[in-house]
Amino acid sequence: MATLYREYRPQNFSEILGQNHVKITLQNEIMSNKIAHAYLFCGPRAVGKTTLARVFSKAINCQKRKDGDFEPCNDCLACNSINLSNNFDIVEIDAASNTGVDNVRENIISYARLAPSQAKYKVFIIDEVHMLSISAFNALLKIMEEPPAFVIFILCTTEIHKVPSTIISRCQRFDFKRINVVDMIKKLDYIAKKENIKISKNVLEAIARKADGYMRDAESLFGQIISISGKEVSEEEASLILPNTNSTEIVKLLNLLNKKDAVNALSLVNQLVDNGVNIRNFLADTIEVLRKMMIAKINPSLADSLGLNLSEQQEKEISFLIQELELSRIVVFLEAFIKANQESKNALIAQLPTEIMIVTLASGSELKNYSEKNDNSFRTIRDSIKNSDNIKPLNDINEYVKPAKTKNLKKDITPESSKEEEEGEITSINHESILEKWNEFLISIKKYNHSLSFVLQNCQPQNLEKNKLCIAFKYKFHRDRVNDSQIKPIIEKTLKEIYGSALKIEAVLDENLDLTRNNSSEDKVENNIKNTSTSTDSSPQGEENKTTTGGNEMITNLLKTFGGEVIQ
Repeated sequence: MATLYREYRPQNFSEILGQNHVKITLQNEIMSNKIAHAYLFCGPRAVGKTTLARVFSKAINCQKRKDGDFEPCNDCLACNSINLSNNFDIVEIDAASNTGVDNVRENIISYARLAPSQAKYKVFIIDEVHMLSISAFNALLKIMEEPPAFVIFILCTTEIHKVPSTIISRCQRFDFKRINVVDMIKKLDYIAKKENIKISKNVLEAIARKADGYMRDAESLFGQIISISGKEVSEEEASLILPNTNSTEIVKLLNLLNKKDAVNALSLVNQLVDNGVNIRNFLADTIEVLRKMMIAKINPSLADSLGLNLSEQQEKEISFLIQELELSRIVVFLEAFIKANQESKNALIAQLPTEIMIVTLASGSELKNYSEKNDNSFRTIRDSIKNSDNIKPLNDINEYVKPAKTKNLKKDITPESSKEEEEGEITSINHESILEKWNEFLISIKKYNHSLSFVLQNCQPQNLEKNKLCIAFKYKFHRDRVNDSQIKPIIEKTLKEIYGSALKIEAVLDENLDLTRNNSSEDKVENNIKNTSTSTDSSPQGEENKTTTGGNEMITNLLKTFGGEVIQ
């Protein structure tokens, strides 16, 4: 079988994957017959720079192309000769092998003076142009400043910073991007159908993800797999070339780490190693998932715009985990996995750095280390505590931060305790009064479950009948979360605290729900609570008063971030 990336190289604009911002500009120039004399294609390798240069050369020299059209016919003499690489007017030069000024004089300057023999334009495609020497660039610059009307230069480079600004300024510059997973899967599926090869979508997706945005790499991997398996590719045969990836195991491990279950997490990692999974590949895949989660936690729309391409199955598996983990904890996990991946390269026992990471994360000590590394806030807080009159000095900051506990409740909230609550009668509560205190309710429920507060921000209270409050959600997994038997009692208990009456909730799904009006209300309420909590009685005059006030403010911020209370 011929090399796939050569056999299936695009022959017209429509076959080129991605790079629409480049293609549209060049197509418009061809249709309007306003061709520039020099182009600069820059970007990563294997994304179609040279291929697009060849297609553009064919289009401007095509003998059968009609006015107002931009696609080459691939049938005329000029197109066929370019496809076969024997057209004397299309000159491809590898600058890595022809770096000197003499090569530029002989192969470009002297040849550019001759009129084209077959085509309308004489096109010089210079690949890896950044490899030219300074003197060669200077020689090239002269001919590029005042080229003959029939000469066009197309310079291709992967290292634009090495190209002199004098050259760049005389070219139309186009920046190429890596190809996304979806487009690569479509191209691989097209090749598979042309070659009559049976292959699952999971394998095609694994090939595309392994190629990391480089189409030539994806086609090369596909060719290797076909060489092993023949006309029918199984996942087992594909795994001989591709590393095993299991997004389900990644999500399972992150869930265990979130629960600080070191025993089962260690067992899972060692089971993967025993099954032949490369631990470094597994860590790399986990880092990719965590990066996706981090960006999605900041803003869900960023996850798509930044080109993070996860499979549909992976998206479903991590969606719930994103709601469960706080952003600070995701960042801690991400840094811990990066460190473990780096240390596992030279480890005597491949999984040992991962095991150390699991034990560290499960112990909870990583949060302290993370804060101390990014700033000296803990040291500052210790100093503030020592200088404060109304707070007892502590030897360790971990003694200071303890799980938040509500002072006005006799016992912790559990499903059992909620069943014992008396159902009061609804007195003066209506839909308007529910909305008035809704933000206060969202803040209050953070005492019991931070992620639950995030879920409830994506809903709207609809109507109140007797003692049943109907809450509408836009997303099914949010509604299912609230309907959980362990979660609903917590919500109803907090509702009673805020509204003074026993309310039952009914969660419903409304896909047309408009959540835009929910955006900024909670921030305002949190600012009010912060201002109230930091207001203290007047302290003695002088420097001691400043120290105490500053210490209390930092302590309040710490408790607000991590949850906790001051132990007198």
